[in-house]
Amino acid sequence: MVINYVMKACTRLETPRISASSYSNTAPLIWSFLYGSQHGRVELILDNAPARSAELLSQDRVDAALVPVIAYHSLENVKLVPGICVGAKERVRSVCLVTRGMDLQDVRSVSLDQSSRTSVILTKIIFRDFLGFEPHWRDAPPAIDAMLAESDCALLIGDPALAIAEPMALSNAEHGTRSAEFLPSDSGLLNPPHTPRNETKESLESNSALRVPRSAFKKFDLAQLWRAYTDLGFIFAMWMTRNEASPVDFAAARDEGMRRTDEIVSNYLPGIGITEDEFRSYLTENISYTIDEDLQRGMELYFKLANKNRLCENIRDLRYTR
Repeated sequence: MVINYVMKACTRLETPRISASSYSNTAPLIWSFLYGSQHGRVELILDNAPARSAELLSQDRVDAALVPVIAYHSLENVKLVPGICVGAKERVRSVCLVTRGMDLQDVRSVSLDQSSRTSVILTKIIFRDFLGFEPHWRDAPPAIDAMLAESDCALLIGDPALAIAEPMALSNAEHGTRSAEFLPSDSGLLNPPHTPRNETKESLESNSALRVPRSAFKKFDLAQLWRAYTDLGFIFAMWMTRNEASPVDFAAARDEGMRRTDEIVSNYLPGIGITEDEFRSYLTENISYTIDEDLQRGMELYFKLANKNRLCENIRDLRYTR
């Protein structure tokens, strides 16, 4: 459901319109617009699906949007707002693969939540380049029980992923024993092993008939897998605009939001499905809101691998607002 927060105190035509996902990991970036010093200075459109923000920006219905980073290469004439992101250096916790108890090497089919194309492409890179095989892909609404009724594995994004029990330490099989192979300076970058797995219709239907309780689910954190194989952080989303200069002071909004963690926790905690301490840790330790060299290099490698796998063929130079 789309929520349109129209700041009625400011109705001039030049009032910027911006869009973002309503998931809790964006809260420090948008708190100022909703409740803080920039309240009334923008019109803010919120939607659960990050892809919706990319759609609004592509249609010129907003001046800026918090967009999954891979969309930068498909949105004409957009620029990145520098220094600000939704990213993770180790674990993200809210973007994960969930199985019915099996290891990723045993997965033959994956249901994909399409609300973030960045996460979908990252999932395909993990299977193709890091694990070395191609499962059967299915697009699916983001409902974990239904997804795992159809497939061995599900890509889950946003707050629903937080409620899934956290994984134990990754085993050697999942932990990136080939990590150096995917570092940006390594000559093996463009030619990792890739073996498609051809499953029969009967085997897929047999697998999908299985049912297991949620207590048996196994969770794999996508940022943790990325770190294990590349030794780099990962950026999931950035502010983008077609303007030469950013229409809003997004850095100031981020800084204000990061000072308001207690208020954010109190506001978002009901319905999240984790404890107050876990949620505070998620916002302050798991999610990164400022881009450093580690995250920048991770994003650049991600774009290279997406292009190599023909998952994003129109890679262009990164351009930033003034």
